[in-house]
Amino acid sequence: MADVIMMPKLGFDMAEGTLIRWVKNEGDPVEKGELLAEIETDKATVEVESMYSGTVRTHLVSQGAIVPVNTPIAIVGTADEEIDVDALVGSTSVEEEAAPAPESYPQPAVGAQHAAPMPTAQPPVGAPLPAPVASNGDGLPGGVKASPLARRMAAQQGIPLASISGTGPEGRIVKRDIETYSTGPSTAMPPISAVDLGPIPADEIVPLSRLRGAIGRRMVQSKVELPHFYVTRTYDVAPLLAVRAQVNTTLEGSGEKISVNDFIVKAAALALRQFPNLNASLDGENVIRHGHVNVGVAVAVENGLLTVVTPDTDRKHLRQISTEIKEKAARVRSGKVHPDDITGSTFSVSNLGMFDVSHFTAIINPPEAAILAVGAAQQVPVVEEGVVVPGWRMNATVSIDHRVSDGAEAAQFMQALAHYLENPAGLLL
Repeated sequence: MADVIMMPKLGFDMAEGTLIRWVKNEGDPVEKGELLAEIETDKATVEVESMYSGTVRTHLVSQGAIVPVNTPIAIVGTADEEIDVDALVGSTSVEEEAAPAPESYPQPAVGAQHAAPMPTAQPPVGAPLPAPVASNGDGLPGGVKASPLARRMAAQQGIPLASISGTGPEGRIVKRDIETYSTGPSTAMPPISAVDLGPIPADEIVPLSRLRGAIGRRMVQSKVELPHFYVTRTYDVAPLLAVRAQVNTTLEGSGEKISVNDFIVKAAALALRQFPNLNASLDGENVIRHGHVNVGVAVAVENGLLTVVTPDTDRKHLRQISTEIKEKAARVRSGKVHPDDITGSTFSVSNLGMFDVSHFTAIINPPEAAILAVGAAQQVPVVEEGVVVPGWRMNATVSIDHRVSDGAEAAQFMQALAHYLENPAGLLL
């Protein structure tokens, strides 16, 4: 019996996708789990696998078509069976619903996701400012800028103001300029000529990619609809860095390497077991506390961010978490992401420590209820028993939807996170 392949819904906010390439042509054999097509969503280019085995009998949409989710896109059956397409998928023409993508619509680079509106144009660096209106320094019309005191001193000494170069704000003549003129030649440094950096480039208009547009819509929705609040804590990560160094020494030669972020993801997953309100999403008047702890990790890609997801993070060993994140991040950056790589997260971690960022706050990724923003581990002076000594510290800030939790619970979560991060041997068990 023939089966219908539907346009998958990859994320709660996905409404449509562009079928950019059929990997299997009509008449090609296909096995369940084998790659069938490539679909471009607002977030990424996703490889879609067949849910059935058989022969690709019919493509219901053409390459380049924009297809709503849950719309039939292909039929898989046996090679010789008779198929009534209208009876199988309905009499409505799928091609009427799946209109071709406009050629003028800006397409993102393959593999390119949270985001901000396009910045407004700024004056080119080095461009001269408009000439200020001449004033006398007191807001009155005049040809020379000078303070009232400098004017009186110049008048008393018979000094023409036009012959003095002012050293005050915007070239204003001040008291010291009169005194310097009276005692001898000016010793002020000559003005520095501008460095010739070549012609100033023209303004550039860059259309928002689909990825940046999707990020912008989701982040505006999150900031407008979700009442964010933030709790920050500083962690002593000297023990964590020591344990990580020992682990990586043990793994030397295997090709594996555990990152600080791997420890943080594991610690967050274990802490979430104690605080189900933060491993949750809001559905109308109900809070859905998720049984699975699926931690998403923000990964930088061209023109934005994508979140790769490690299912059941709390049940996995540190090395398994590390391997999964690296493999999925590599697929995301190469544009060959699998649907399961970027869907299903219940909590997110965003780490900018590799850029030496000490502290920042992150916007919640709907429909999640919280996100953890992590800064760099930095060596700083700390006070221990009244003595200043060097220590390793790291800042982290949790952003939480105030509709599902409050400050006390957030502080307790950050305290639980400290238990794991500052006693990292427990994360290896």
